[in-house]
Amino acid sequence: MAQTTEAVPQPHSHETRENILFGGVYGAVLACSMVAALTQYGHTDRASRRYDALWLLVTAAASALAHGYAHYIAERAPHRRWDALRTLRDEWPLVAAAVPTVLLLAGAGWGWWPANGVEYAAFVLNIALLFGLGLVTARWSARSWAVAAAIGAVDALLGVVVVVANALIK
Repeated sequence: MAQTTEAVPQPHSHETRENILFGGVYGAVLACSMVAALTQYGHTDRASRRYDALWLLVTAAASALAHGYAHYIAERAPHRRWDALRTLRDEWPLVAAAVPTVLLLAGAGWGWWPANGVEYAAFVLNIALLFGLGLVTARWSARSWAVAAAIGAVDALLGVVVVVANALIK
């Protein structure tokens, strides 16, 4: 009688570079969107900026948890003991991409720089972050510099869309 040894399928493990690009792009677009939404009513005092920073951090963490949880329950393979925590851990790039904007808003709230108009610096920061993420991950994938710059520009365009939408909606 022949014995078959079938390997138990392992839950899908997302490649680190893929996680960094996905989470980074998601986090930077989320940060742009939150800044646009939170400054909609023109509250630009220091207390409002601290509030904005806290809400951005909470939203990024909640989004990372929701995305990690969705990955975990979507896997149809058997799960091992700590797979849920590993899946959540893999969402760190989303939160990390929002942290620079959190610090920018918090710094305005703490009086390190003017609170009025800091949203424009946040938009520029996130658009630059999107460009950099696209460029770096394309280079990791052995794409040429020209193609990597084009991919970075398309990623940056996501942030520009948020900025334009913010201007049109206001």
